[in-house]
Amino acid sequence: MSTQAVRNYEAAGILPPADRTPSGYRTYTQRHALALTAFLALVPGHGHQTATAIMAAINGYAIEEALTLIDRSHAQLVDDRRTLHAVEAALRDLAPVTPEPAGDTFVGPLARRLTIRPATLRKWERAGLVQPRRDAHTGYRVFSAADVRDALLVHQLRRGGYRLDQIAPLIAQVRSAGGVAPLESALRDWHARLSARGRAMLAGAAALDAYLG
Repeated sequence: MSTQAVRNYEAAGILPPADRTPSGYRTYTQRHALALTAFLALVPGHGHQTATAIMAAINGYAIEEALTLIDRSHAQLVDDRRTLHAVEAALRDLAPVTPEPAGDTFVGPLARRLTIRPATLRKWERAGLVQPRRDAHTGYRVFSAADVRDALLVHQLRRGGYRLDQIAPLIAQVRSAGGVAPLESALRDWHARLSARGRAMLAGAAALDAYLG
């Protein structure tokens, strides 16, 4: 770590203010070392922005504010786990792809079902993630049962943090394979990332508790 990085951390409130020598040099103590250790431990679990806010709150003696930020991160992790479980439940309920004689859902109703904007569905269509047919007379997009399934998978994976370019090959594989087996490796990776985040939060809590002490 560069000396400028340490100065930047102090300016951001990550480190408590350092005393100065008569000649103007900063002097750091064990307290600063513990603060830096705590911050670096918090980042993997909470992210740089939240870790910075936590440390700034603590160094400003706003302990309740810092604890609230930590609680929010844990709540987000719980929510992300719920999302993962919802994806897995959705996959279990999905049937293999079968030809659909006619579509049964339009953009508006499907968007409302997924609680997204119709423009989002059109964006997914441009990315090749959903492939509704067009009504020959009206030109409206018509989503078959298989299209609805693809939209549900895209929606759940987006909530899980996957980018559109990551989702596209998964959807393509589901279509070509006639099932959702290709998503199993993605779900295992998702589980691993959430577990790693949970462990990182534990490590961050231990380091932060040492600093508070």
